[in-house]
Amino acid sequence: MDKRTCGYKRRKESMQKATDALFGLLTQAQSMGITAKYLLFDSWFAHPATILRVLDHSIHVVCMLKATPKIHYEYEGRRLTLKELYSALRKRHGRAKILASVNVSIGRDAKGNPVPVKIVFVRERNRSRQWLALLPTDTRLSDDEVIRIYGKRWDIETFFKVSKSHLRLAKELQGRTYDHMFAHTTIVFARYIMLSAAARDEKDPRTIGALFLDCCDELEDIRYADAMRLLIETATVHHGGSRCS
Repeated sequence: MDKRTCGYKRRKESMQKATDALFGLLTQAQSMGITAKYLLFDSWFAHPATILRVLDHSIHVVCMLKATPKIHYEYEGRRLTLKELYSALRKRHGRAKILASVNVSIGRDAKGNPVPVKIVFVRERNRSRQWLALLPTDTRLSDDEVIRIYGKRWDIETFFKVSKSHLRLAKELQGRTYDHMFAHTTIVFARYIMLSAAARDEKDPRTIGALFLDCCDELEDIRYADAMRLLIETATVHHGGSRCS
């Protein structure tokens, strides 16, 4: 195949390692002006080398970790696996959703300094005796905020479910060549984009535009000083009324 064609470029890209494809897409997105605070991914990419490489792109990571004996984390001068780290921590009991959290390091940067990260252990919803581990590279995030941010990955799972079950990804294709499969996948994804845009226009109040922004201005939170004044006035009136009665 002619190396100048898009078909050749697609085939070459499909033979890349998953991590190389990840950083190729990340570089492409940033070069197009797409900005984000965090890059979310599951345990498939959650390796220290990958996380450190993402930090070089000036973006933080929030990911889920896999308990494997090959990956260690530095904690109080010791290198521990994820299971060993969980065993070394003091856990919250009862029905707590967040079992424990700790700051560790996952390696060294270019200057030889340790790279701090945070690991949050969360109770698994369907198996209460099991736990899941989330890693944010932004150690300033609270435990609840880490869970909230990582929860946004569920939109990706919804996307795959809709594409396979309702938009017939790979079910209505009759072609057997790579170009046919690539074109079919592109068409299915385009359908999803159009449906998502239509759903947002119907349900999301932000699409109203200036009217939505005007309402936000009217509902702006009162200042701290005004809130304290209202509380003092309310308490004074209530106390005076009860004394007179």
